[in-house]
Amino acid sequence: MKKLTPSRPRQGAFSGLRRPAAMLGLSLLMATGLTACGSDPDLYSIAPVPGPAQAGGPVTVEVRTPVVTASLDRDEIVRQDKNYKLDIAKGNAWSEPIGDMIGRVLTRDLALRLPGSTVFAQNDAVSTKPQAFVEVTITAFNADQQGNATLVGSLSVHGDKPGIGPNLTVPVQYQTHLDNKQADTLVAGLSTLTGQLADLAAQKIRALPVLPIAP
Repeated sequence: MKKLTPSRPRQGAFSGLRRPAAMLGLSLLMATGLTACGSDPDLYSIAPVPGPAQAGGPVTVEVRTPVVTASLDRDEIVRQDKNYKLDIAKGNAWSEPIGDMIGRVLTRDLALRLPGSTVFAQNDAVSTKPQAFVEVTITAFNADQQGNATLVGSLSVHGDKPGIGPNLTVPVQYQTHLDNKQADTLVAGLSTLTGQLADLAAQKIRALPVLPIAP
């Protein structure tokens, strides 16, 4: 009678069973490594700053959402535009779209400077019709090569009826020295410059003729 011997498993018979577990372990290891290497960015926002209150001006003012040049219109904070290359503040980002952020803070800055006016942003849910509009174009909102925070662009202030009253459009170029290259120092400097922009906008708004609110 022939003796039966236990069959020897073929080479690799269980390797196929082990491979999914090995691949899963490798995937988990890679995911853990990516999590460890990458982290959520620190989020920043400019903030309103106090300014001189100015009496007079239209009763209602709308701040249009600023137009921001495409090189700045990104999540990451652009530190410099130098040698044909954008220098991004690594690991630091804006907490909201930059145009919305500048418009929101400029609105608050103007409200502080025009206590007799109701100032609101373009997409605010308000039923009041504006008597005056503030429009801003931003071409620089970062640090320059000399270590200054810079705000460059144009400001336009006009009434609610085209052709009636002046359309006051002026170039703007502000800067303030930065003590260091930290992101929070840059953001604080840009907050100060936005406040200076609000000072100018308040002056231009007060120069507009006060017209009765149309029904």
